[in-house]
Amino acid sequence: MQIHHTIASLRAALANADRIAFVPTMGNLHDGHIDLMRQAREQAGTVVASIFVNRLQFGPKEDFDKYPRTFENDCARLAAAGVDHLFAPDEKEMYPTPQRYHVEPDPAHVNILEGAVRAGHFGGVATVVLKLFNIVQPNVALFGKKDYQQLMVLSNMVRELALPIEIVAGETIRADDGLALSSRNGYLSTAERAEAPRLNRQLAWIREKLAAGEKDFLRLETEAMAELAAHGWHPDYIAIRRRSDLQPPQGDESLVVLAAAKLGNTRLIDNLEI
Repeated sequence: MQIHHTIASLRAALANADRIAFVPTMGNLHDGHIDLMRQAREQAGTVVASIFVNRLQFGPKEDFDKYPRTFENDCARLAAAGVDHLFAPDEKEMYPTPQRYHVEPDPAHVNILEGAVRAGHFGGVATVVLKLFNIVQPNVALFGKKDYQQLMVLSNMVRELALPIEIVAGETIRADDGLALSSRNGYLSTAERAEAPRLNRQLAWIREKLAAGEKDFLRLETEAMAELAAHGWHPDYIAIRRRSDLQPPQGDESLVVLAAAKLGNTRLIDNLEI
């Protein structure tokens, strides 16, 4: 695996590549990331990953400075997964001057759910991903479904800006007890880690109720959040939405139930398609 710290180096290495699959990350990799790398290998002859902790998508009170940096271990895992090129720029390389041009997604898509809690987050994500797309120029890019709203925002950006990139969604990878794998799971204490699967269980409970014909979405959302709160969580939302645009359901539509809640000092997100 070749490691590139500059845009020029990566572009030179990819100059004669045929079909490129790209997986952007912020590092501190887990098995969910590695699964995306394996899927990328099935999509193209050249696999590129990136590691860059993007300051633009962190709020002023969020964990940018303490976000885990595990570069050597990440490199070993990426090499073992068959990644051909790793792009690992520093901030000066990605933002040599203050970023004055930004992608501003549709407020209807980003001022809800995660965007309502994390103002400016998706603008920061879309801006850095568009910049990475311009650097790597992939044919296909892979993102996990765990960040469901992010996947929707980026898919819409690619479609509406007519980028010649296919977006592939990877299924959420879970621990044996159902907890969605996340870089932030490492923040959990032993007791919190034992409690954490409750989030997924509440989503599964909602899915079972909906499958049984329950139509009172608000009651299901309220009861699920109350159950979390009763066990020490601080939920931001549990929401039943239509998959297409994450707006409230209005009829017989494909649905997804999404959740975000804080356990101790760690904020976890999850979702289940219905």
